[in-house]
Amino acid sequence: MAVAHTTSGGLDIRKTAMWSFLASELMFFGALISTFLLYRGRTNGGPDAEELFDIPFTSVSSFVLLMSSLTMVLAHNAWERNDQRQLRLWLLSTAGLGLVFLGGQFYEFSTFVHEGLKLDTSPFGSSFYMLTGFHGAHVAVGVLMLSAMSILSFRVGLTKSRGMNVELVALYWHFVDIVWIVIFTVVYLLQV
Repeated sequence: MAVAHTTSGGLDIRKTAMWSFLASELMFFGALISTFLLYRGRTNGGPDAEELFDIPFTSVSSFVLLMSSLTMVLAHNAWERNDQRQLRLWLLSTAGLGLVFLGGQFYEFSTFVHEGLKLDTSPFGSSFYMLTGFHGAHVAVGVLMLSAMSILSFRVGLTKSRGMNVELVALYWHFVDIVWIVIFTVVYLLQV
């Protein structure tokens, strides 16, 4: 007996649940961004953004993450065509680009700590690390989901008949990328 995955209105429950989850995440990141904006000038004598930020480095890291949206689109397209080989290639490429972004974030955080900006240095430091750290955690979760999808692709294949897992992971990944565009703009580019 097949399990129905649609509402009485014909909407897929899993997709509706993912959109609801992403809406709650949007509010979560909205709160973190608002908090950062409130505290961005409160350094308590510690280093500030102008002293720390390396905009060219973070721009390259941002570009890498944004390119992962392209590879995710290519993975989704391969899934729709039932091309398992291309699907695996693009899922692994997306995960790899996510790991490169996380490596850049780790480097940036360790440099900032060395320069004197720690979680407890100032309200600026706390709000910066909370916002960008939670985003990094979301990227890490996305990399794990992409890796799991790749493993499933090797083991059993990810066909359209097996559900919409690739589509749901793609929605999550694009959300994480869009949130980074906002964070990068607000945190790094709009410093007053």
